[in-house]
Amino acid sequence: MPRCAKNTNINAHNVCDSLNCIFCLVPLLMQAKEILAKESNVQEVKCPVTVCGDVHGQFHDLMELFRIGGKSPDTNYLFMGDYVDRGYYSVETVSLLVALKVRYRERITILRGNHESRQITQVYGFYDECLRKYGNANVWKYFTDLFDYLPLTALVDGQIFCLHGGLSPSIDTLDHIRALDRLQEVPHEGYNWCHDRNVVTIFSAPNYCYRCGNQAAIMELDDQLKYSFLQFDPAPRRGEPHVTRRTPDYFL
Repeated sequence: MPRCAKNTNINAHNVCDSLNCIFCLVPLLMQAKEILAKESNVQEVKCPVTVCGDVHGQFHDLMELFRIGGKSPDTNYLFMGDYVDRGYYSVETVSLLVALKVRYRERITILRGNHESRQITQVYGFYDECLRKYGNANVWKYFTDLFDYLPLTALVDGQIFCLHGGLSPSIDTLDHIRALDRLQEVPHEGYNWCHDRNVVTIFSAPNYCYRCGNQAAIMELDDQLKYSFLQFDPAPRRGEPHVTRRTPDYFL
């Protein structure tokens, strides 16, 4: 059984190298599961924090996000789900975020999106990517088991409520949240205000699906809850197949 040297410096290169060894990846996921199991469905987050939206397997754009927003753990991050599917590097993308969570658990919060599920990932690419890269579905099973442990929402300084895409109508303790009609399409500028500027949608995958032409954005919240948006364009592409620029009719 191959052994891997311990490396506490988390970066894209050593994470991607570790992905070649399932004996490195599985213990990482098991350790992350133990950490996430202790977190609440409504995870408390302190300011200052940088809030990020969907990344969808666009690994090079995630690297651009960290370049723009700051490296972890220097920057406190909150990611609101949809780490996999659509993009070509879902395994690398979610593995890096999980590794950062294990290494800097107090400096990064990762929520669950609708794509962090068994059903969705079997349709939109993550399952097939795991089969292609590992030859079987075992890694996919380990990841989807981990997804079950991701917290659902976050509350920033007790005032700003963050979640992936809205709440079920059966949740009736907060009537105004139940009535939210969340946006279904990608915001072209990377973010979009609605409901009298009480709700903002953040999308952090530039040129979504490699064809939509949108900017991405992250939101920085300082210790006084004052916000600012950082927008960014796609990182240079590296060996990815050509994709038509036809915009999809819908987004999931």
